[in-house]
Amino acid sequence: MELTDYTVDELICTCIAHQVEDGDLVAQGLATPLVLAGYMLAKRTHAPGLFFASAVGNTVCADWAPLSLSNMEAFWLGRAVRFLTFTEIICELLPVGQPKEFFRPAQVDAYGHTNNVVFGDYRRPRLRLPGAGGIPDVTTYSPRVYLYVPRHGRATFVPKLDFRSGVGVIADEAERRKLSVTSPGPRYLVSDLGTCDFAGPGGRMRLLTYHRGVSVEHVQARTGFPLAIAPDVHETPSPTAEEVRLLREEIDPLGIRQLETLSGMARWQKLQEIISQENRKPGNQ
Repeated sequence: MELTDYTVDELICTCIAHQVEDGDLVAQGLATPLVLAGYMLAKRTHAPGLFFASAVGNTVCADWAPLSLSNMEAFWLGRAVRFLTFTEIICELLPVGQPKEFFRPAQVDAYGHTNNVVFGDYRRPRLRLPGAGGIPDVTTYSPRVYLYVPRHGRATFVPKLDFRSGVGVIADEAERRKLSVTSPGPRYLVSDLGTCDFAGPGGRMRLLTYHRGVSVEHVQARTGFPLAIAPDVHETPSPTAEEVRLLREEIDPLGIRQLETLSGMARWQKLQEIISQENRKPGNQ
């Protein structure tokens, strides 16, 4: 029987988990609980040999712990199998290990180029964004780049970026050589409406699946450019009952993953709820 008792954040987590294979090295940035919950779900199901590379303390871990706002730093630092210097991360781990990583773009175009730097003109911006970190470097060479968008809309899926800080699919070989790009571009994108790859004409974003309660037409209407459509486009498979149980009871009982799908007052209220629950735990007084 099909599982119907799940939320969109849990569906995103399971989609992320299903992109992970046993033995992978995965990396995650800061404040990306949907990604981390997805990785841990993979670890608890089909990928027990998963290794985590974390920006917290420049660590590599083989262990995992439930998501937390106040204790995650202790987890990464306390259970690391390897501590790395920043130079080792940049010069060895990223180019040699090429960890699988999900990036969250503020803007993404039809070919997977991304912007995490600025909305509007660079010198007179409407909004200055947090920045791209290592994305401008990693996306030029890594074949293991994935994208996720918790709130799918035309403000994010744009026909033209305000600023390009991450490399997508570049089909023209002359341009690839000019920019020293060896990466094939992003492999996959998951949002709160569906999943895509970049196998459309010339590497164009192609809709693979639409989530429960969503249609192809709705996804297209919320996207600022024409999507390619897979011949077998279909509804995204539901999480299993065990995957939902693991997320709710073991991996993220506080619901920290939900912070990425919420905004405004709802996000603030959820944040206060999480902090209150953590403060009541023994040892957090």
